[in-house]
Parts: sequence; structure tokens; C-alpha cells
Amino acid sequence: MESPFTVLADPNRRAILSLLANGERSVGDLESALDLSQPSVSKHLRVLRDAGFVDVTIDAQRRVYRIRPEPLQQMDEWMAPFRRYWSAQVDALERHLDGMKSPPANANDKPPRKSR
Repeated sequence: MESPFTVLADPNRRAILSLLANGERSVGDLESALDLSQPSVSKHLRVLRDAGFVDVTIDAQRRVYRIRPEPLQQMDEWMAPFRRYWSAQVDALERHLDGMKSPPANANDKPPRKSR
């Protein structure tokens, strides 16, 4: 079984999950939205299903897919310490930018001269 990060490394699989985040979709709906062939969409859905990211129900002749949140929650928990790190870095950048002087309001305005 592939790691969740390997499964989500494929941009088509991420696009499928993004579409499913808005609600259940059939294979045909996903084909149309992604402009992919039915075999390609089915292949990606099989990988997502095997990794536990999606569930499928059969409705007459249609297969309807939906997101399973548990694998995404596990990934979110794993990423939490890294998010705290980057949040601190972004906060520091914001403080630095706030401390910088503003550029002149008008292109014809010149910055004040430094006294000697």
C-alpha cells in the first residue's frame, strides 16, 4: 500500500479530491470536470479508494464517490508541528514588513533626505 503522501502526489488525484470536497460525484461527473478519459478517472479513483481516501456506492448503473475524512485527518495531525513552524515564520515576516518604512505615496515625491 502506498503512503498517503505518495497517493496525493498525483495532481489528478488531488483534483478529484478537490471536486469531491464539494459533494458526491459520479465517474462521469469527474470525467467531464477534469477532461480525463473514463479509464484514467477510474484508475485514479481505484488508487484513492485502496488508500482509503474515498468510498463508493452503487446507485443503479452509476458509481458515486465521496471523500472519507479519516486519512486526511491523519495527514493533518502529522503536519501540525510543521504548520506551527511555518506559522511562526510567517508571523515573523509580517512583523518585519510592518516595521519597514512605507514607500513615498506619489512617484514624484522624493524620500526625505538624511541629515549629515
